[in-house]
Amino acid sequence: MTKSDLIDAVNAAAADQGIELTKKDTRALIDILFETVSGAIDDNDRFSYPNFGTFKVKFRKARAGRNPRTGDKIEIPSSYSVGFKPSPHLKDMVNDSRD
Repeated sequence: MTKSDLIDAVNAAAADQGIELTKKDTRALIDILFETVSGAIDDNDRFSYPNFGTFKVKFRKARAGRNPRTGDKIEIPSSYSVGFKPSPHLKDMVNDSRD
């Protein structure tokens, strides 16, 4: 799903509930939502949403690796990344839709 697809889906779902939004308003709302979630992850090292899951900052230690092009050994520096752990509800929903 692309950002445009998400905007269309949210717009349609809002219309089904009697909420009329322009695509411009929907785009702004989605942008604000993702900026807010990103800020929460940055500030608190995690963001949790019930029945969806938890985004959490993870530390990755420095490690040895290989350059895939040349095969030379390289040192990959330590870094921070964001991981996602789905809620049991989301896992069940995804599994049920695949059966």
